[in-house]
Amino acid sequence: MEKSLDAVTSRTSECFDAFRQALETGNTENFLQKVAEGFHFFVPLPLEGWNHKQQGKERFEELIRFERSVFQMLLTPLLLLEDQDHGMVVFRSEGPLNGRPFSNELTIIFEFEGDRIRSFREYVGMPLNNYENP
Repeated sequence: MEKSLDAVTSRTSECFDAFRQALETGNTENFLQKVAEGFHFFVPLPLEGWNHKQQGKERFEELIRFERSVFQMLLTPLLLLEDQDHGMVVFRSEGPLNGRPFSNELTIIFEFEGDRIRSFREYVGMPLNNYENP
C-alpha cells in the first residue's frame, strides 16, 4: 500500500514541528513519542562528546538542555522533501547564541522506520564558531 503525497509530507512536517518545539521551548515529549526503538542522531557540534553518533532519548534530552543553555533559537522551515524512508527539511535558525546574534541555514534528514523516527542527521550551512568560543 503506497502512501499519498499528503500523508508522506505530513510525516516529515510533524516530525520537524516536534523537533522545532523541543529546541524552541525545551519540551521534548512530542518528539520523543515519535522515535523508534534504537533511535540515534548526529549533530555537527564542534565540541568533545558531541562530535560523533549519539544514542537514545536521554541523550536527545541532554542535547536540548545544552542547546537551550547557549542558544535561544527560532527555527523556520524553508524546504521540505520526502520519500518513503527519509524526510529532509532545510531550515533557518536565528537567535542569540552565547549572547551574540546568530543566523544560519541548516538541513535535517530524518530516517523513518514506518511512521517513527529511526534517526536524524543535521547538516550546517556555516561553521558554528560561537559554540566553541562562548
